[in-house]
Amino acid sequence: MTVPIHLEKEGQWKNLSMASLNCFILVLFIALSFSAGEAARNLLQLPNLPKPTLPPLPSIPALPQPTLPTLPTTQPSLPKPALPPLPSLPALPTMPAVPKVTLPPLPSMPSIPTIPIPTAIPSIPFFSPPPAKTKP
Repeated sequence: MTVPIHLEKEGQWKNLSMASLNCFILVLFIALSFSAGEAARNLLQLPNLPKPTLPPLPSIPALPQPTLPTLPTTQPSLPKPALPPLPSLPALPTMPAVPKVTLPPLPSMPSIPTIPIPTAIPSIPFFSPPPAKTKP
C-alpha cells in the first residue's frame, strides 16, 4: 500500500511507501524514548529540597453531647394474633380401581454357538535346506 504525497519543488506526485512510514514512526518513538530517559536522569540528579513546614492544624472544638431518652425496660404485651379457622376441604371422589397390567415374558436370548478354540500351535512344514557345496 502506498500513500501519495505531492512535492511542490518538482511538481510531480511521489509515493511514500508504507515501509518508510513505519521507519519514520519507529525513529520518532526512539527519539521520544531517549528524551524521556534524559528527563528522568535530570530529575534524579537534582538535589533533595527541604520539606516545607506546614502550619499546625486548628484544633477541633468539642461538640456538645446530646442526651438520649431512656429506653423502656419492659415490653408492652401484644395481642395474640388469631387466624380464622380454615375451611374444610371437600371430600375427594374415590378413584376407580386400575386393573393390573401383566407384561408378556421376555424372549430368552439366543445361545451363542460354541466354536472350538485350538489350543495347540499347528506345525508349518519347512523346506529342507539346500545341499552344501563341497569341493572334491
